[in-house]
Amino acid sequence: MPQLHPVRITRSIKFLGPTPNVRTIEKRLETFLAQRRFARSDAASDTEFHPAYNLKYLQDRDLLKIRRRAILFCERHKASSGMAHLSEEDQQKLAVLEGGIKTARLVNDHEADEIAAALHQEMPWMADATEHVWNALRSRQNCGGTGMSIPPVLLVGPRGIGKSHWARLLAKLIGAPKIPIDATGEPASFALVGSQKGWSSAQPGKLMNGILAHQRADPLVIIDEVEKAGDSRSNTGTQYNLSNSLLPLLEPATAAEWQCPYFQVQFDTSRVNWVLTANSLDTLPAPLLSRCKVIALSGLSKSQLLTFIDRQAQARQLSTPAKHSVKDVVERLWSDGRRFDLRSVDRILERAAAMQTKPRVH
Repeated sequence: MPQLHPVRITRSIKFLGPTPNVRTIEKRLETFLAQRRFARSDAASDTEFHPAYNLKYLQDRDLLKIRRRAILFCERHKASSGMAHLSEEDQQKLAVLEGGIKTARLVNDHEADEIAAALHQEMPWMADATEHVWNALRSRQNCGGTGMSIPPVLLVGPRGIGKSHWARLLAKLIGAPKIPIDATGEPASFALVGSQKGWSSAQPGKLMNGILAHQRADPLVIIDEVEKAGDSRSNTGTQYNLSNSLLPLLEPATAAEWQCPYFQVQFDTSRVNWVLTANSLDTLPAPLLSRCKVIALSGLSKSQLLTFIDRQAQARQLSTPAKHSVKDVVERLWSDGRRFDLRSVDRILERAAAMQTKPRVH
């Protein structure tokens, strides 16, 4: 089982505790100055200092100067944290980073072998993608790096062959929180990285929300159908698209100093793992492709589908007759020229499970 180790993902902010109250600082400075003047007075030899003496030894110009210095101190204290531009609510969101967050690391090479074996056993037709992960995990382990950072991978192939299922299984096996993003749904760029203050819907993206919620530096971000992501345009005409938002996150050097658009703070996101899926490369820009390991996948064979049915039937606790019924349907229709994908088979398995648990009517 991967072990968790603490890491820091930001050095541009400091957690200094609550900003002191101006009046509190004033009182401390007033007392300090009054004590100094009392110590130089003739009364110091006969009596002890008491805070009530403040007004006796301080003049109006002293109080004015002290107030200015107290205000300046509080402003500089707040600014030195690097979070002066953030609301108290946003500062509270980042408070979980104070002691560092966790990243996973394999204990030995054998764990990398077990992860790859489990992936291949479940989805053997994804062998090229599994081999990429296997090599990355062993390389990371051998070089002694922290975390299980896997170079970004782009899975390209027909719909319904299990690209997203493979990514979710990978997240489970390496013990990483998964952050799914559907590029065909909401504006994918904003969904991923968030939007700057000034937008009516300004908020952090799913990337930072996931890191903060799970307190992990190495989540697995799964972006489905990345080639279908649309563009967003601001009122000033500025265009935002998913590819441009991804580029600095997929490059290790720039990911280590990535600035969140919402928090306006630099974070080290170089340990984040990325799996992108696409049905075609036609609309994807070259800079994005150059930052990913592109793995082309083909459709499933009948034998691979039948093996998948066997494993899923066992996981869903289907009876042997129910399993054979599903396999018979697939084999018969396959012989008639119909080709199935995992989604179709999954729906058939769901219906079989529902019929199995449905009470009989006598």
